[in-house]
Amino acid sequence: MTTARPFSLAALACAAALAGCSTTASVTKPGADDHPSTAESRHAVDASYQETLERLYAANPGTRELVSKARGVLVFPRVISAGLVIGGAYGEGELREHGRIDGYYRTTTGSVGWQIGAQSRALVFLFMTEDALERFKAGHGWSGGVDASVALLTVGANGQIDANAARAPTLAFVMTNAGIMAGATLEGTKVTRIDD
Repeated sequence: MTTARPFSLAALACAAALAGCSTTASVTKPGADDHPSTAESRHAVDASYQETLERLYAANPGTRELVSKARGVLVFPRVISAGLVIGGAYGEGELREHGRIDGYYRTTTGSVGWQIGAQSRALVFLFMTEDALERFKAGHGWSGGVDASVALLTVGANGQIDANAARAPTLAFVMTNAGIMAGATLEGTKVTRIDD
Protein backbone atom coordinates (compact mmCIF):
# COMPACT_ATOMS: atom_id res chain seq x y z
CA MET A 1 0.00 0.00 0.00
CA THR A 2 2.82 2.42 0.75
CA THR A 3 4.29 2.12 -2.77
CA ALA A 4 1.04 3.15 -4.46
CA ARG A 5 0.86 6.55 -2.78
CA PRO A 6 3.72 8.31 -4.65
CA PHE A 7 2.29 7.17 -7.97
CA SER A 8 -1.18 8.39 -6.99
CA LEU A 9 0.23 11.78 -6.06
CA ALA A 10 2.16 11.94 -9.33
CA ALA A 11 -0.95 11.05 -11.30
CA LEU A 12 -2.90 13.79 -9.53
CA ALA A 13 -0.13 16.28 -10.23
CA CYS A 14 -0.18 15.29 -13.90
CA ALA A 15 -3.96 15.72 -14.11
CA ALA A 16 -3.76 19.10 -12.40
CA ALA A 17 -1.05 20.30 -14.77
CA LEU A 18 -3.04 19.20 -17.79
CA ALA A 19 -6.21 20.84 -16.55
CA GLY A 20 -4.42 24.07 -15.66
CA CYS A 21 -2.51 24.55 -18.90
CA SER A 22 -3.81 27.68 -20.61
CA THR A 23 -2.92 26.64 -24.16
CA THR A 24 -5.17 23.59 -24.21
CA ALA A 25 -8.34 24.96 -25.74
CA SER A 26 -8.85 21.79 -27.77
CA VAL A 27 -8.15 19.36 -24.93
CA THR A 28 -11.06 17.76 -23.15
CA LYS A 29 -11.36 17.80 -19.40
CA PRO A 30 -10.77 14.48 -17.66
CA GLY A 31 -13.92 12.64 -16.74
CA ALA A 32 -15.93 9.48 -17.12
CA ASP A 33 -16.87 10.37 -20.70
CA ASP A 34 -13.76 10.39 -22.86
CA HIS A 35 -15.58 11.39 -26.03
CA PRO A 36 -14.66 14.80 -27.47
CA SER A 37 -15.78 17.52 -25.08
CA THR A 38 -18.02 19.49 -27.45
CA ALA A 39 -18.52 20.59 -31.01
CA GLU A 40 -16.35 23.54 -29.92
CA SER A 41 -13.46 21.11 -29.42
CA ARG A 42 -13.80 19.84 -32.98
CA HIS A 43 -14.07 23.39 -34.29
CA ALA A 44 -10.77 24.24 -32.55
CA VAL A 45 -9.11 21.27 -34.26
CA ASP A 46 -10.60 22.27 -37.63
CA ALA A 47 -9.33 25.82 -37.23
CA SER A 48 -5.79 24.72 -36.28
CA TYR A 49 -5.38 21.98 -38.91
CA GLN A 50 -4.08 24.13 -41.79
CA GLU A 51 -2.13 26.39 -39.44
CA THR A 52 -0.21 23.34 -38.20
CA LEU A 53 0.60 22.27 -41.76
CA GLU A 54 1.81 25.81 -42.58
CA ARG A 55 4.16 25.60 -39.58
CA LEU A 56 5.45 22.27 -40.91
CA TYR A 57 6.09 23.80 -44.36
CA ALA A 58 7.88 26.76 -42.78
CA ALA A 59 10.10 24.41 -40.74
CA ASN A 60 11.04 22.47 -43.88
CA PRO A 61 9.72 23.41 -47.34
CA GLY A 62 10.30 19.86 -48.59
CA THR A 63 7.43 18.64 -46.45
CA ARG A 64 4.88 20.42 -48.66
CA GLU A 65 5.51 17.95 -51.49
CA LEU A 66 5.16 14.98 -49.12
CA VAL A 67 1.82 16.30 -47.83
CA SER A 68 0.56 16.87 -51.38
CA LYS A 69 1.35 13.24 -52.28
CA ALA A 70 -0.23 11.74 -49.14
CA ARG A 71 -3.50 9.80 -49.48
CA GLY A 72 -4.53 10.95 -46.02
CA VAL A 73 -3.21 13.51 -43.54
CA LEU A 74 -3.85 13.21 -39.79
CA VAL A 75 -3.01 16.33 -37.78
CA PHE A 76 -2.96 16.78 -34.01
CA PRO A 77 -2.47 20.55 -33.60
CA ARG A 78 -1.93 20.45 -29.81
CA VAL A 79 -0.74 17.45 -27.83
CA ILE A 80 -0.23 18.55 -24.24
CA SER A 81 2.12 16.53 -22.05
CA ALA A 82 2.62 17.01 -18.34
CA GLY A 83 3.85 15.02 -15.39
CA LEU A 84 6.22 14.63 -12.52
CA VAL A 85 7.19 10.97 -12.23
CA ILE A 86 4.32 9.48 -14.22
CA GLY A 87 3.65 11.58 -17.30
CA GLY A 88 0.91 11.64 -19.84
CA ALA A 89 -0.08 13.41 -23.03
CA TYR A 90 -3.41 13.99 -24.73
CA GLY A 91 -4.56 15.67 -27.91
CA GLU A 92 -7.35 15.63 -30.47
CA GLY A 93 -6.91 15.74 -34.22
CA GLU A 94 -8.56 15.08 -37.53
CA LEU A 95 -7.92 12.94 -40.57
CA ARG A 96 -8.50 14.45 -43.99
CA GLU A 97 -8.60 12.67 -47.33
CA HIS A 98 -8.31 14.83 -50.45
CA GLY A 99 -8.99 17.88 -48.28
CA ARG A 100 -12.23 16.49 -46.80
CA ILE A 101 -12.64 15.62 -43.11
CA ASP A 102 -12.87 11.84 -42.72
CA GLY A 103 -12.91 11.57 -38.92
CA TYR A 104 -11.64 12.74 -35.56
CA TYR A 105 -9.00 10.99 -33.46
CA ARG A 106 -7.39 11.25 -30.04
CA THR A 107 -3.80 10.56 -29.13
CA THR A 108 -2.58 9.52 -25.69
CA THR A 109 0.87 8.75 -24.36
CA GLY A 110 1.95 7.44 -20.99
CA SER A 111 5.51 7.43 -19.69
CA VAL A 112 7.47 6.95 -16.49
CA GLY A 113 10.45 9.16 -15.68
CA TRP A 114 11.38 12.60 -14.44
CA GLN A 115 9.51 15.23 -16.43
CA ILE A 116 8.55 18.50 -14.83
CA GLY A 117 6.12 21.01 -16.30
CA ALA A 118 3.77 20.98 -19.25
CA GLN A 119 4.75 21.00 -22.91
CA SER A 120 2.80 21.33 -26.14
CA ARG A 121 3.69 19.77 -29.45
CA ALA A 122 1.99 18.92 -32.73
CA LEU A 123 1.88 15.57 -34.51
CA VAL A 124 1.41 15.10 -38.24
CA PHE A 125 0.89 11.65 -39.81
CA LEU A 126 1.06 11.20 -43.59
CA PHE A 127 -0.41 8.04 -45.12
CA MET A 128 1.52 7.77 -48.36
CA THR A 129 -0.27 4.74 -49.81
CA GLU A 130 -3.94 3.81 -50.08
CA ASP A 131 -3.17 0.51 -48.35
CA ALA A 132 -1.56 2.24 -45.34
CA LEU A 133 -4.53 4.59 -45.01
CA GLU A 134 -7.12 1.80 -45.27
CA ARG A 135 -5.27 -0.37 -42.72
CA PHE A 136 -5.15 2.55 -40.30
CA LYS A 137 -8.86 3.26 -40.70
CA ALA A 138 -9.86 -0.40 -40.49
CA GLY A 139 -7.85 -0.82 -37.27
CA HIS A 140 -9.47 2.33 -35.78
CA GLY A 141 -6.03 3.63 -34.87
CA TRP A 142 -2.40 2.83 -34.24
CA SER A 143 0.06 2.13 -31.40
CA GLY A 144 3.62 3.48 -31.39
CA GLY A 145 6.25 0.80 -31.00
CA VAL A 146 3.89 -1.79 -32.50
CA ASP A 147 3.41 -0.68 -36.08
CA ALA A 148 6.86 -0.73 -37.68
CA SER A 149 5.53 0.77 -40.93
CA VAL A 150 5.46 4.28 -39.43
CA ALA A 151 8.65 6.28 -39.98
CA LEU A 152 9.28 9.21 -37.65
CA LEU A 153 11.00 11.84 -39.77
CA THR A 154 13.53 14.36 -38.57
CA VAL A 155 15.56 16.98 -40.39
CA GLY A 156 19.31 16.48 -40.65
CA ALA A 157 22.03 19.08 -40.07
CA ASN A 158 21.88 19.89 -43.79
CA GLY A 159 18.15 20.71 -43.49
CA GLN A 160 17.15 17.69 -45.55
CA ILE A 161 14.71 14.92 -44.66
CA ASP A 162 16.09 11.36 -44.68
CA ALA A 163 15.15 10.14 -48.18
CA ASN A 164 15.11 6.46 -47.16
CA ALA A 165 12.76 7.06 -44.24
CA ALA A 166 10.52 9.17 -46.49
CA ARG A 167 9.77 6.04 -48.54
CA ALA A 168 7.84 4.40 -45.68
CA PRO A 169 4.08 3.87 -46.17
CA THR A 170 3.29 6.12 -43.19
CA LEU A 171 5.36 9.14 -42.14
CA ALA A 172 5.17 11.12 -38.91
CA PHE A 173 6.51 14.49 -37.78
CA VAL A 174 6.70 15.83 -34.24
CA MET A 175 6.86 19.62 -33.96
CA THR A 176 7.38 22.14 -31.22
CA ASN A 177 7.26 25.92 -31.56
CA ALA A 178 10.91 25.74 -32.60
CA GLY A 179 10.17 23.45 -35.57
CA ILE A 180 10.52 19.75 -36.33
CA MET A 181 11.67 17.99 -33.17
CA ALA A 182 14.95 16.06 -33.21
CA GLY A 183 15.27 12.97 -31.03
CA ALA A 184 11.51 12.56 -30.69
CA THR A 185 9.88 9.16 -30.23
CA LEU A 186 6.40 7.75 -30.73
CA GLU A 187 7.01 4.95 -28.23
CA GLY A 188 3.98 4.59 -25.96
CA THR A 189 1.81 6.77 -28.21
CA LYS A 190 -1.66 5.51 -29.10
CA VAL A 191 -3.97 6.95 -31.72
CA THR A 192 -7.63 5.95 -31.64
CA ARG A 193 -10.71 7.06 -33.54
CA ILE A 194 -13.29 9.14 -31.69
CA ASP A 195 -16.66 7.59 -32.42
CA ASP A 196 -19.56 9.95 -33.01
